[in-house]
Amino acid sequence: FTFPSRLEDLRMKLENEGLVNISYVVVNHQSPHSQKKFHLLQESVSDHIAVYQQDDHQADVWTTLNGNKDDFLIYDRCGRLVYHLGLPYSFLSFQYVEEAIKIAYCENKCGNCSYTDPDIDDICENITKKYENLAGIEPEPEPSGQHSHHHHQLHRHRHHH
Repeated sequence: FTFPSRLEDLRMKLENEGLVNISYVVVNHQSPHSQKKFHLLQESVSDHIAVYQQDDHQADVWTTLNGNKDDFLIYDRCGRLVYHLGLPYSFLSFQYVEEAIKIAYCENKCGNCSYTDPDIDDICENITKKYENLAGIEPEPEPSGQHSHHHHQLHRHRHHH
């Protein structure tokens, strides 16, 4: 299980950089093979990362989210999808996930927000400048009156609003 340890490393790195109050959830796949390994997965991450086991009688979360089991869906503090990264861009050995989390953390698409901590302004100012143009990710055309979602240009999934 290298994924859980890499996710934990990323969580700690971001926290050490001042990006706190980020919720991490790992959604375990519905397959019998994945369900058997649920406890190993749960034990391989800290208490700061929730592991969700799908019930085999419910609709598959990945299907509902128009994604695959190895995707990263990154939401802003207002609960809106900002990035949906699929393979190979979801490999934690690349910087795409980290950069997307930082951008989602620092974007002020919501306007003034009660979830915004004024202490992060300096951190986010540097991050926003550095990652203004996330390599390989293009914003989708913005529907009128809605916030844009960023997708990798090769991503084949569509999101329903």
